[in-house]
Amino acid sequence: MIRFAIIGTNWITERFLQAAQETEQFVLTAVYSRTEEKGKNFAAKYNNPKVFTDLEEMASSDQFDAVYIASPNSFHAEQAILCMKHGKHVLCEKPMASNATEMQEMINVAKDNDVLLMEALKSTLMPNFKIMKDNLYKIGQVRRYFAGYCQYSSRYDAYKQGNILNAFNPIYSNGSLMDLGIYCIYPMVALFGKPDAVHAVGVMLSSGVDGEGSMVMKYKDMDAVVMHSKITDSYLPAEIQGENGTMVIDKISQPYDVKIHYRDGTIEDISQPQLHESMYYEIQEFIRLLANGERDGSINSLATSLAVAQVMEDARRQIGLQYPADLT
Repeated sequence: MIRFAIIGTNWITERFLQAAQETEQFVLTAVYSRTEEKGKNFAAKYNNPKVFTDLEEMASSDQFDAVYIASPNSFHAEQAILCMKHGKHVLCEKPMASNATEMQEMINVAKDNDVLLMEALKSTLMPNFKIMKDNLYKIGQVRRYFAGYCQYSSRYDAYKQGNILNAFNPIYSNGSLMDLGIYCIYPMVALFGKPDAVHAVGVMLSSGVDGEGSMVMKYKDMDAVVMHSKITDSYLPAEIQGENGTMVIDKISQPYDVKIHYRDGTIEDISQPQLHESMYYEIQEFIRLLANGERDGSINSLATSLAVAQVMEDARRQIGLQYPADLT
């Protein structure tokens, strides 16, 4: 059994704990909340783990072995580093850091303290991502990766009425690229490595974050195209185009349906049924690594997370998107 703490009592944490119930090696023993009342109300739903309102006190306690961090993006690095310096393993929501400098510091602290640090990017650990990777050879020489995640934010209407919620506030290192674009970029880097060049454009909102954007990335023998948006919707599937066929993925952010369309007109459905909640697989991978005494994964690896952070920072520089975290 791995004793877990959580930082952040929001909807994503609720989903995480729902998925965690499907594994027998997870037990929630600590919760951090800024207010005791909110923390206790949350804990009451999960067998009343110990509630902390002081992060330093929690990190130094013996109540847990690992922590799942789901606070706003700008807090990830500071909170993860504090926990790791106290010997705690960290599963951190994406994006794991505000920028590449923070990411590198987190990696250094993880290594210095011999703890596991992993980015909680669920899609690359879902069954059909492995299917994608294992069957990539069938489409021949890959020439293009295309992926988009465009979803009109439920908070955008409030933004247009002058109420700037966290999702559109640069203080929290938010915006379209960080919140949604990463779902397209992370699988790309996991499959093909870091691109040689990045070209980015985007639409900046008056609050100081990006509402949407597009990227074209250059590899030696292929290119990659990524679209992301929090102010429009898209219904296009993702594609990996090869010389012998094209792999079509229903949603790059959550792949359930994967087919190969061959040049002779035949279609092969290579999808694998998914038996668990989508977030189950990241939890299970994290626990597996811990059980084996490993300090890095082969898919959501520290090298991949750093490369993704560098790609996104490059794109942000080109569209003029800067966060307070970049200035510290």
